[in-house]
Amino acid sequence: MKLRWKILCLFAVLALDIALGRSMYGFYQETKGTLFLPADAGDSAQSEVRRQFSGEKQIALTFDDGPHSVYTSQLLDGLRERGVHATFFLLGENIDGKEGVIRQMKEDGHLIGNHGFTHVQMSKETLENACGQIGETNRKIEKITGQRPEYLRPPYGSWNEELECATDMTVVLWSVDPLDWKLQNTNKVVRKIVKNVEPGDIILMHDVFPTSVQAALEVVDTLEKQGYTFVTVEELLVD
Repeated sequence: MKLRWKILCLFAVLALDIALGRSMYGFYQETKGTLFLPADAGDSAQSEVRRQFSGEKQIALTFDDGPHSVYTSQLLDGLRERGVHATFFLLGENIDGKEGVIRQMKEDGHLIGNHGFTHVQMSKETLENACGQIGETNRKIEKITGQRPEYLRPPYGSWNEELECATDMTVVLWSVDPLDWKLQNTNKVVRKIVKNVEPGDIILMHDVFPTSVQAALEVVDTLEKQGYTFVTVEELLVD
């Protein structure tokens, strides 16, 4: 009789635990969208909290070597239609004459970084020349946007400790390289990215080829269906 009573008590405790767990999960589901927010918080604020609690997979699309007068504008149009933000590392020698493209880039909420003035391996340049390239490009970008770039991607990823000591910028490399500049084939570039991407990746592309622009937009459409969200490098590093 005592054994039967103990078994009944055990089942009762288990049933209570299950019911309590379900209740707490239901409460979490109902409140996670407004947690830490006032009752009158706007839709954008609530969406941000839902994003943080949902565990969405974040990746960053980055583009080097621009701006291009035609293809960068096409890319900006496509990203704007999709509500996606990216990061652009600009070459100083390509800036003149594309000021309007850069202003649109900033207005659309993209992050603008520095890619040097000319496409050279900075680690093989003198310290004076490398820093001069970085500084000149920063000045050009700041004159257009009113904001000094904080992020730098050295061409070829060529960097060293001496250069790091000479600049206060954050160096950003990449984790996925589809070789879009070499392939110049939309389908192949899309396949390489989709096959290899993982949450937290930084994807390297170039906004100076029409095939790369089309591939980038197809990647956005494909990966968003898989639960990925696209953020700037800054947002990825901060999160």
